[in-house]
Amino acid sequence: MRHPLSLALILSAAIVSTAAAHGNADHGKTLFSRCAACHAATDQNKVGPGLAGVFGRPAGTAPNFRYSKAMIAYAKPWDEQTLDGFLTAPAKAIPGTSMTIAVSKASDRADIIAYLKSLGSP
Repeated sequence: MRHPLSLALILSAAIVSTAAAHGNADHGKTLFSRCAACHAATDQNKVGPGLAGVFGRPAGTAPNFRYSKAMIAYAKPWDEQTLDGFLTAPAKAIPGTSMTIAVSKASDRADIIAYLKSLGSP
């Protein structure tokens, strides 16, 4: 084995990636309370769109919500990767978005994403 450190880094990244994809939905529900000022876990729109069925839905397409032009133009389906990038740095992921709150901790993002996934898909 010529590069054992490289192999270790690759394996570590794969383990972290797998862990992030399998967050704790129960803990995510608790964390979601921070989001509830703007978002409902139902289809009810508040300051932000209702998030029931958000997983798998293209961005900017929840019924009866007035999205920013940036969110409508983004239009990618919400999955683990797109949600993680967006929650990490909303304005960086989608310049011009109205959302300003970021979730800095990777495990918290994974848990919130697992919770959002549990709310169903379109």
